[in-house]
Amino acid sequence: MENSIKKSNRPPYGILAILMIGAFITFLNNTLLNIALPSIMMDLKVEPSTVQWLTTGFMLVNGVLIPTTAFLIQKYSVRHLFLIAIGLFTIGTVLAGFAHAFPLLLAGRMIQASGSAIMMPLLMNVMLVSFPIEKRGTAMGFFGLIMMAAPAIGPTLSGWIIENYDWRMLFHFVTPIAVIVLLVGFFLLKDKKDKVEIRLDFLSVLLSSAGFGGLLYGFSSAGKNGWDSPQVYLTIIIGVVALIWFILRQSKMERPMLNFGVFKYPMFALSSSISMVLNMAMFSGMLLLPIYVQTIRGISPMDAGLMMLPGAILMALMSPITGKLFDKIGGRILAVIGLAITTITTYYFSKLSLDTTYTHLIILNSIRMLGISMVMMPVSTNGLNQLPARFYPHGTAMNNTLNQVSGAIGTALLVTLMSNRTETHATELAAEAMKHATGQVSASAAAEMKQQIMMKAMLEGINDAFFVATFIAGVALVLAFFIKRSKQTEDPMAKKPEGNKLAKLAEN
Repeated sequence: MENSIKKSNRPPYGILAILMIGAFITFLNNTLLNIALPSIMMDLKVEPSTVQWLTTGFMLVNGVLIPTTAFLIQKYSVRHLFLIAIGLFTIGTVLAGFAHAFPLLLAGRMIQASGSAIMMPLLMNVMLVSFPIEKRGTAMGFFGLIMMAAPAIGPTLSGWIIENYDWRMLFHFVTPIAVIVLLVGFFLLKDKKDKVEIRLDFLSVLLSSAGFGGLLYGFSSAGKNGWDSPQVYLTIIIGVVALIWFILRQSKMERPMLNFGVFKYPMFALSSSISMVLNMAMFSGMLLLPIYVQTIRGISPMDAGLMMLPGAILMALMSPITGKLFDKIGGRILAVIGLAITTITTYYFSKLSLDTTYTHLIILNSIRMLGISMVMMPVSTNGLNQLPARFYPHGTAMNNTLNQVSGAIGTALLVTLMSNRTETHATELAAEAMKHATGQVSASAAAEMKQQIMMKAMLEGINDAFFVATFIAGVALVLAFFIKRSKQTEDPMAKKPEGNKLAKLAEN
């Protein structure tokens, strides 16, 4: 991989530009669909539990395919992988755009996911081998700008399209851009790769799919079905057993599909832990805030998207600045300040009321996004910086896989907590209302009282979930104090005559 793109000391800006545009439209597509789910339910006449598969299925395909990207990046050239990734994404987008039945829409969405799963690890790996450590923070910062800009405009753009056009226009809007990127990549990407004699171990693929897929599906289903559902705990058990078997198999293989040896490097292990914990806390805002503003406050999807927009834009604009600061001062100061901001603002989100102002929500969410922007990319880059070059594909694949899993776990925990606490508060509020009720209550008054109780109970459930997310963010803050500035570790394989050939093959 390194030799296939790095012919001189000058980074391959042309390749990076094409990859970033491809990554941008895949990230944009991820955020476009969420706000369209109610429209899809009505048009295709499907239940909420069914339409949810458009997001769950996308996440499952990512969780299954991302672990294989370490092998793919070592085996194939950037051109080869990019054209496959953007080609699959384009095919999936066209199929979804013309789908008039839910199975076709789901199939298109999952084909999109198979392309998206390759794109991000590929781009991150190219950036790692293209820039020296002292300039890597700035480079990753601009990558973060692309990654955050798509979610920034996604909900607002989606809300506008849904209000003015059919939901299929979301896919028709992306299709011509994807086709242009595919053609540009086909004609401009010219890198080649020396033939590498490695084979994919299909038992490892099977165990990885069952392990990560089982965990993702189990935790994703927990919020809807409850932890006592066999569909939940059996898939989680299967996932854990398969994952343990997968890890043990990888540790015995000379050329593992996904090398868990990356966790022997302390800064990488620490950065992965912080990213996972922060991911779980971050989902509180992404998940609970839309529920609060739309369900409890009755704010329209368009206005809800606009409310999230300033924070997302601030997060995107801060990414290059944070990258430059990382190159100068390292990751610890940024992570500690950012996580302190995130923890404090998450706590204030646990104090929401029925009359919290729209402006207050915008300001608080924007400050929270500012804190998160100071953590995600610097922490991840600092961890990857410690790895020898041949571990880059494994490090990027591991980070992306763990982000998927931690996101699913965080979502499940927070949804379950919100649901359980809502029921508890509803029971308490109903008992309190009955205690103070005098005389007969009309049916309309009883219905109105019940609705008010449920709204108040859901509000308290959301506040409780935010309060727990505060402690989760606090754990990441404590871990951040142990960050040290990373230097690339010398590859131990290079010192061994029998390992020298393997190390060179991996770099190629």
